[in-house]
Amino acid sequence: MAMNDSVNILNSAYLAVEYIDSFLPDNPLQQPFKNAWNYMLDNYTKFQIATWGSLIVHELSYFLLCVPGFVFQFIPYMQKYKIQQDKPETWEKQWKCFKTLLFNHFFIQLPLICGTYYFTEYFNIPYEWEEMPRWYVLVAQCFGCAVIEDAWHYFLHRLLHHKRIYKYIHKVHHEFVSPFGMQAEYAHPLETLILGTGFFIGIVVFCNHVILLWAWVICRLMETIDVHSGYDVPLNPLHLVPFYAGARFHDFHHMNFVGNYASTFTWWDRIFGTDSQFIAYKEKEKKQQLIMKKKA
Repeated sequence: MAMNDSVNILNSAYLAVEYIDSFLPDNPLQQPFKNAWNYMLDNYTKFQIATWGSLIVHELSYFLLCVPGFVFQFIPYMQKYKIQQDKPETWEKQWKCFKTLLFNHFFIQLPLICGTYYFTEYFNIPYEWEEMPRWYVLVAQCFGCAVIEDAWHYFLHRLLHHKRIYKYIHKVHHEFVSPFGMQAEYAHPLETLILGTGFFIGIVVFCNHVILLWAWVICRLMETIDVHSGYDVPLNPLHLVPFYAGARFHDFHHMNFVGNYASTFTWWDRIFGTDSQFIAYKEKEKKQQLIMKKKA
């Protein structure tokens, strides 16, 4: 009975969104996007699209999303939003991070990306425009992928902090006590494989079109670069996502090394009490701010 009720609720929600969507104006970018998509299908093989297309989406998304945080360090006004203001970025650290990223992207992640075509063929995942899911289905699928990845990340990330294995793998990622956006994928190759597995689980569960692969790549990079940015910028649209952790949540993890293990949401840390030190830290900050206001 409970399962039937859940299915009915989901069907009703889908119909409601579909009804609302019917009243929305046409997206002016839809036709150009359709033309570009069909041009890609006509001029490139599925292997080229799945492999090189995925690599291009990943590299362009990663480094373009890193640009705002990189630029912030040169804007004095933005420094008031930097979380750890006593630990500015340095060229030496950023160059070291960039070199490690290139190695991980092309020697660890690219071989995995090369398997994308065979994955889509094995599961008969379509590439055609006509088979592409509607925008709200894509959004729901990406959210589902995020929930799955977050659960995987919490438990495996927490395991990587175990004292017997921390120094061999995860310590690399914690070389930077004050993180910056480009450092999001700075990690030991084994960590890239271990935590990266969570990214693919949602794809296996939800993927019904190759566009989800790229949409989920962009969503995941947007989230992880944001939480590693080192800046808590107001009016961040990601804060509209329910239970979103954000930059302050993860920045504390780098500063404290313990707790706040989840990647995207706050619920696992809340359930297991691994956000207790963060909560105490926020309470201490509030008290200090009140004292400062009273003195002023």
